[in-house]
Amino acid sequence: MLRVAVVGSGPSGCYTAQSLVQLDPDVVVDVLDRLPCPYGLVRYGVAPDHEKIKSLQNNLRTVLEHERVRFLGGVRIGPGAVPAARLRELYHAVVYCVGAATDRHLGIPGEDLPGSWSATEFVSWYSAHPDARDDGFVAGARSAVVIGVGNVAVDVTRMLARGTAELSPTDMPQGALTALAASRVTDVVMVGRRGPSQARFTTKELRELSTLPDTEVIVDPRELALDPAYADPSGLPAPQRRNVEVLRGWTEAPPREASHRIGLRFFLRPVELLADAGRVGAVRFERTAPDGQGGVTGTGHYEDIEAQLVLRSVGYRGVPLEGLPFDTSTGTVPHLAGRVLREGAVAPGEYVAGWIKRGPTGVIGTNRPCAKETVTSLLEDASALVRRELPEDPLTALRAEGVEPVEWTGWCAIERAEAELGASLGRGVVKLPDWRSLMSAAHGDSR
Repeated sequence: MLRVAVVGSGPSGCYTAQSLVQLDPDVVVDVLDRLPCPYGLVRYGVAPDHEKIKSLQNNLRTVLEHERVRFLGGVRIGPGAVPAARLRELYHAVVYCVGAATDRHLGIPGEDLPGSWSATEFVSWYSAHPDARDDGFVAGARSAVVIGVGNVAVDVTRMLARGTAELSPTDMPQGALTALAASRVTDVVMVGRRGPSQARFTTKELRELSTLPDTEVIVDPRELALDPAYADPSGLPAPQRRNVEVLRGWTEAPPREASHRIGLRFFLRPVELLADAGRVGAVRFERTAPDGQGGVTGTGHYEDIEAQLVLRSVGYRGVPLEGLPFDTSTGTVPHLAGRVLREGAVAPGEYVAGWIKRGPTGVIGTNRPCAKETVTSLLEDASALVRRELPEDPLTALRAEGVEPVEWTGWCAIERAEAELGASLGRGVVKLPDWRSLMSAAHGDSR
């Protein structure tokens, strides 16, 4: 029987486990995660008001409840925890599905000023990630600038404009809900350095901005006109063409009274965050212009946009994994069809899938064919891999070494605790926001 460890329980990890048990009746899979909760970015990255996307957890749950799949949460891989080499001793093969764990930086002066955050940090806070910091993101802020024009940028913009009535029914942690309810942020500006035809948000996400109660969306037609494709978008791919059409419609809408305003700006490149009383007070942008090759060039004209809160949403990046090779230029593990490469040669029994394999591209569904490619490679190697005799059951070995994983029953206990917390607050399910409460629920306060 082929014994495989999948490191990471997000979509790529679950799809990898699913492909393994579907394609080989003699494989057993342990899905390990450093968090006590499964589902990765579906739990901790999808906005709380996107219930339809979050319902994907039900599909992933089916995978983790398969009779030949075992969830082991709270297991850290790396220095001071379970070494990658030890994991390789316990399993015939290890598939790393660890995503892209950090965010890209702007690399401009003032980026580290108080009040300047990565969108990842903000999302982690309102999604109750146990590593999140509650440092008063919106406290004292009147206006916010979101740098980036992808779906995450749209998500954080929408969260800043949403009211308590819309957020209370979600699973947002109580602390974040209370803070956002008290927020005085009335103006949010989302800024892209290129034009509307090159924005990365999907049309569905974009349209949601105009459905927010008591919120006006403002777009300057003069900025849209800087995009060569704006006058005639017929040659654009359908997604980009629909985006341009939505933006055009907003420029033609009459102004209306609203307590929140969302501005969408284009062809502005951030060059500096300006301080005010020791924290961010504005963002200085340089006007850009198309360079005729799909990029932009600076024009030497500058504009300052006021903001006491700046959220940088310019992409994710993979981080090195102890014991694995890493390509710093791409933020990925070198591989051949999912097989890890060490100095150009295939490393037997080591594989990657998801963002750590291909970079932070695609949507959730993109992970399915990516995982299948890796699993196909693994199963082609299976006859050689199973020749190696393994020690006892990995769970027994881990426990003997002082590791106490959160099994599926522990995760179910966390779910019950979150339902009970929500009921006590007069809400639905409410996420537990920190390590202590999660582990206490998982172990039934037995420690």
